[in-house]
Amino acid sequence: MEQARGKRTSRQAPDQITDKAYQFPAFANGEVLPRKRRGRLPAMGWNSWNAFGSGNTQELTKRMADAMIELELDQAGYQYLVLDDGCYRTERVEERLSNEVQKFPDGFRALADYIHEKGLKFGMYNDIGTNLCAGAAVGTCGYEDLDAASYADWDIDFIKVDNCYYLWDNATFSDAANARYVYAPNIRGIRISGNGIEQSYQADGDGIFRGEGAFLHRNGYATNIGTFDGTNTGVTPVGERSGELAFCISVPNNGCYDISVEYATGREAGVGEWLQLAVGEPACEVRYYDGLLAQTAGAEDFIWSQPIPVQLKKGENTVRLMNHRRQENVLNSYAALWEGLNKAKPEHTICFSICEWGKTQPQNWGYKVGDSWRILNDITFQVGSDGNPGRAEWESSGTASITSQYNKAVVMDEFAGLDRGWNDPDMLVIGMEGITTVMCRTHMTMWCMMNAPLMLGMDLRRLKKGDEIWRIIANREVIALNQDPLGVQAKRIWCSLEKEQPDTTYITDNNRVDILAKPLADGAVAICFINLSTKCYEKEVSIRVEDIDRYIGPKMADRERFVRASAYQVADLWTGRQEKNADGCFVVENLEACDCVIWRITPV
Repeated sequence: MEQARGKRTSRQAPDQITDKAYQFPAFANGEVLPRKRRGRLPAMGWNSWNAFGSGNTQELTKRMADAMIELELDQAGYQYLVLDDGCYRTERVEERLSNEVQKFPDGFRALADYIHEKGLKFGMYNDIGTNLCAGAAVGTCGYEDLDAASYADWDIDFIKVDNCYYLWDNATFSDAANARYVYAPNIRGIRISGNGIEQSYQADGDGIFRGEGAFLHRNGYATNIGTFDGTNTGVTPVGERSGELAFCISVPNNGCYDISVEYATGREAGVGEWLQLAVGEPACEVRYYDGLLAQTAGAEDFIWSQPIPVQLKKGENTVRLMNHRRQENVLNSYAALWEGLNKAKPEHTICFSICEWGKTQPQNWGYKVGDSWRILNDITFQVGSDGNPGRAEWESSGTASITSQYNKAVVMDEFAGLDRGWNDPDMLVIGMEGITTVMCRTHMTMWCMMNAPLMLGMDLRRLKKGDEIWRIIANREVIALNQDPLGVQAKRIWCSLEKEQPDTTYITDNNRVDILAKPLADGAVAICFINLSTKCYEKEVSIRVEDIDRYIGPKMADRERFVRASAYQVADLWTGRQEKNADGCFVVENLEACDCVIWRITPV
């Protein structure tokens, strides 16, 4: 692999991406960028955003650090305290980040020292765009090296990096016309000439559509060539998330040929101006064009591009027209900050949290640089303030609910692991208004089973050791599933609404019950029954050992022992009840609304 580049990203135009480590074909190779650590378990800690929004202060942060110790949350595994948006001055000072002096008068290094003295770890926040999501003009774009040096000076242990005001995509708060960079133009056909031949190929008839998304418009041209936007609900993360248009071209001799493209541009979702042209399959492709085409009068006003010289071999060749820049640009930007951290402090162990909300399908590429990657937009937009706990929801039509996040994350288990990193369905909303204690308990169970980062988002001053919410977030038996050293995200192995492919089918209808299974390092298996409905599920729900084995058998620590056991010890991780099961069939009846049952099943 080529070495990652240590440079600032451009604010004038998308970077040229010549390092193959950042290009689409490399997403499937399993290789990470230099110094990216493998083997991390999901991060556990507290983040300021849900509790205080942009109103967090030095004093509040110190009180949260004190509370983590007083409540013994550190002993349960929570270790990071992360300052989210609202902590910097709104403009750079001599190009550098600096603390907002009213909120953080002593500076970030002093706060880091306070937190470290308590045995905790200190985290901060930034954005790959020009501004932070709350508006401060201090995004890392173009300043990655300087910002990395500041974070090294401040001795941070964790960084959450957002995606607002990103210049090269139509991200949140960015110009919608930036879609020009992440979709190819509409394409009617191509023309090839040279070595005594001239041939034309039409999208309608000759074109081959690959992946998902791109399609033939009724007017005879290919459109929507790009990558699905995964920010909101409703788009499955499973499968090829990008679409391409390909042509199979036959030429009589090896040599150089010219390819011209008949195209029309736009600046909106589905049609842009940026074209990538490659010859060959992804694993062995050669790219010959990667840039903007001249703007046309409209999205159906077709013109011919300038000839693009390519090398073709005698016989059949695959020519691919595409735009994978939505993913490549963002990976390039996150990698620039990562490389800056490596240069500023080569021995660092900073946990790197990617927060681009699933927009560019980070489950495909996030593992290369990140320890986790957000899968959707925020779990709540009704954040709290000092004295106001904020509000959360069990379900919603958008992303801002527990079930919206769960429904996507639960089918993403194959993207996660110790060798990659973790799907992040956003921070825990336990302790906010709008959700019941039962919902909080199920929420905690979901996140632990799915190996999600466990980042508390509530004002910890509202907690008392031993109260209902404390017992939920400090349940060490449930947390142990999340932190189990085998590092395998639970798989959905049964669903009342999907019998054929429960593990990969993205379902947004909450009138259902799911069963999840998670293999554990000691040979046990955690089984979880979840009622997502707001009504009691009165039918019997059951799962057998052979069903568990069929879905997760290859991932078990000791498959034979589990499958061939004569009996099983069943421990309820919320009630503490223990019982023995002799028939290998695990049954739940009358599962209450929004409730769950979670058992640790150990072969006897």
